[in-house]
Amino acid sequence: MTVLLAALRPLTPSLYGALVAAAVLLLGLSAPATSLAQGDDDDSAPAVAAASTVEYDLGSGADEGAWALISHADPVVKSVMFVLLLFSLLSWAIIVQRWLLIHRAWQQSAEFLDSFWQTNSLEAAHNDLERFPDSPVAQAFDAGYRELRKLQAAGPGSGPGGVDNVSRALRRSASQSLTRLERWIPFLASCGSAAPFIGLFGTVWGILLAFQKIGTSGTTSIAEVGPFIAEALVATAVGLFAAIPAVLFFNYFASRLKVLAAEINHFSYDFLNLVERHQRGRRQGGP
Repeated sequence: MTVLLAALRPLTPSLYGALVAAAVLLLGLSAPATSLAQGDDDDSAPAVAAASTVEYDLGSGADEGAWALISHADPVVKSVMFVLLLFSLLSWAIIVQRWLLIHRAWQQSAEFLDSFWQTNSLEAAHNDLERFPDSPVAQAFDAGYRELRKLQAAGPGSGPGGVDNVSRALRRSASQSLTRLERWIPFLASCGSAAPFIGLFGTVWGILLAFQKIGTSGTTSIAEVGPFIAEALVATAVGLFAAIPAVLFFNYFASRLKVLAAEINHFSYDFLNLVERHQRGRRQGGP
C-alpha cells in the first residue's frame, strides 16, 4: 500500500487525494467481509442467511410499485394524496374548459374585427353579430352600438356627453366579458402555490413515521424505514404533479387574457372615434 501511494504522489493534489480517499473507503468496506471470512462456519451461516433475507425483501418491495406504496400508506398520507388528486382533477377540468372558451373568444374576435372593418355601416356590422356569440370584442361593440342608438333616439339635444355614455357602455361590457373569461382561473394559482406545501406536509409526516420506526425497532436498516420514506416521497410527487400544470396554464391564460383586454381597448378607442366623428357631422349638418 505504501509503494502504491508513493507511485501516485506525482499526480495533482486533488486527484491524489481522491484516489487516497477511494482506497481508504475500499479498505473500510472490505474489512467487515474479511472479519466474517475469518470467523467459524457456525457464525458465518446466519450472517449469509440474514443478508439473503434483506436482499429478498428489497427486491419484492421494488416490484410492488408506487400503487402498493399508496395502498399501504398511513391514513394521514392517504388523505393528503386524496386532496392533491382532487386538486389535480379540478385543475385539469378548469384548464380544458377555459382553454376552449378563450380559444373561441380569440378566434371569433379576430373574425369579427375583419368583418367589422369591411362593412360599410354600423348597422350592417350589428346585424352580423350572431356569428360571434363568444367574442368579447363583438359584445363590446353591441353594448356601444345600443347606447349610440339610444342617444340618436333622444335627438340632437343629447349633447357631447353622449360619447361618454358610449364609452362607459364599452368599458362595462369589456369588464363583464373579461370577468366571465377569468372565472375559475384564480383557482389554478391557488393550486399551484398550495399543492407543493400540502405534499410537503405528507412528506414530513412520512419521515416522522420513519424516525418513529427507527426508535421502536432500534435499527437503521433501509428495509425497515424505506417504505415510510417512499410513501413520503410519493406525497411530494403527487403535489408537484398537481402544481406544475396549474402554474403553467395560469401564466398562459393570464398572458392571453391580457392581450385580449388590450384588443378590446383598442377597438373601443376606434369605435369612440367613429362615434365622435358621427356626432360632430350631425351637429355641423344640423340647423
